[in-house]
Amino acid sequence: MATGSSLDLAPRYRLPLFLFAFIALLAGVFGGLLRIGWPLPAVSGNTALLHGPLLIPGFFGTLIALERAAALSRRWAYAGPLLTGLGVIGVLLGSTQTGAALLGLGSLVFAAASLAAYRRQPALFTASLLGAALMLVVGDGLWLFQGHIYHALLWWLGFLVLTIAGERLELSRFLQRPPNAEALFGVLLIALVGGPLLGSWQLDAGARLFGFGLVALALWLALYDLARRTVRLTALPRYIAYCLLSGYAWLAVAGAVMLGAGLTPGRLSYDAALHALLLGFVFSMVLGHAPVILPAVLRISLPYRPILYLPLLALHVSLAVRLLGDALAQPGLRSVGGLLNALALGLFVIAILASLLSKKPQNQANSASGGGSARRITISAKTSVSKRQ
Repeated sequence: MATGSSLDLAPRYRLPLFLFAFIALLAGVFGGLLRIGWPLPAVSGNTALLHGPLLIPGFFGTLIALERAAALSRRWAYAGPLLTGLGVIGVLLGSTQTGAALLGLGSLVFAAASLAAYRRQPALFTASLLGAALMLVVGDGLWLFQGHIYHALLWWLGFLVLTIAGERLELSRFLQRPPNAEALFGVLLIALVGGPLLGSWQLDAGARLFGFGLVALALWLALYDLARRTVRLTALPRYIAYCLLSGYAWLAVAGAVMLGAGLTPGRLSYDAALHALLLGFVFSMVLGHAPVILPAVLRISLPYRPILYLPLLALHVSLAVRLLGDALAQPGLRSVGGLLNALALGLFVIAILASLLSKKPQNQANSASGGGSARRITISAKTSVSKRQ
């Protein structure tokens, strides 16, 4: 179905949904800085406690649901990011229970859109994307009815990891791979889903199993991912590949820490594992995919600019500082690393705005030349995108 179909939502109406995600990102980053001791004005009275929910079901839940709806080209699917966005606003206004309920309803619509994508193109990668959406539903439900993020955390992490894993599995089809590669992927999915299931009874054991799945996924990606080829290209495809490959290294670090130390709240290993995964792996994917997601969802022209490498480097250096603080049991160093993490994300926003405001014909040509492969490197079920290509 073409994007211009009457069944789809015009790009100008998608912008408010994207702004919901951006608000969740800003509030979540502020909450994170408050948690590590920086004296900043809170967005609401419980911003620091809601750092995780604002970022995972709030920011990522809204953003990925929006892109899934755009890929599906069905108006009803946009109810997902609308509800999660309203949930973010509810949380920030102090109505945590109402906000959590809206986030949960939005995740149900998102799961329905993921099911529609699977029915349109049944395959292991769309099954992984559907599984990711269902993990978000479970995580949101646990947070809503049990009231503590630790019950939901592994499910939320599974939502992010399975989303990216399913995306990379689809793209790995463009490489020659051994017949057992997909079977191996299926095995590691068992660990990634089994970890949160086990964690419902024994958090530490579930986290260790999940950590094993993360290490296995990092190895699978190192062997079979398309970024191994696209890193040899130029301009946008190479930039995306560097984002992906560096993210996979942090994925292995997160998995190793979780496998060895579990995921016990309050420990320094807890901070190290979560931020190696969420900042090092997941946000590396965001930095790499943003030049593709924004044009695809909002229908704007975003030429590639080499300045995008600067926030990527800043993100990795700042994360290394943070994890060094964890390893040395130095809270001050960890706090500095956390502040630098936030500044790296702010630098990325500035770099994106600079690209938008300084369009040049040759840059647009570079972006277009990489568009065939780069367009397919997104965090969504791109069945309709694939058809357009």
